[in-house]
Amino acid sequence: MKLDPIIAVQDVQKSAAWYKDLFNLHNNHGGEHFAVLQNSTGETILCLHQWGEHHHPSMVNPNLAHGNGLILYFKTNDYQAIYERAIELDIPMVEELHKNLNSQKMEFSFYDHDGYYISITEDHNYEG
Repeated sequence: MKLDPIIAVQDVQKSAAWYKDLFNLHNNHGGEHFAVLQNSTGETILCLHQWGEHHHPSMVNPNLAHGNGLILYFKTNDYQAIYERAIELDIPMVEELHKNLNSQKMEFSFYDHDGYYISITEDHNYEG
């Protein structure tokens, strides 16, 4: 089983370009209302959907607080390079690169321009 997260955004093309610049992803879907962002091996990482299009119940009202209770949590061995690109792109950090005392892994966090909270962490398996 695989999860393909889909988030609602104001401007699919603008958001797709932002995620492309930060994560080196490419959009594998045409059109202005939906984007499928994939890495260099063709793995889908994130999908972007225009608010109000196609009448999905959770994506019809952009005035509700989107992202409440959600963390886009990216685990990667490329966290340092992504952090450096985030700095180059002038992305304001909520948490600078640091060692998480719970996971003992390096991570940093910020919001995207649609208000979604994003954490980038050193790749790891969950233990417990």
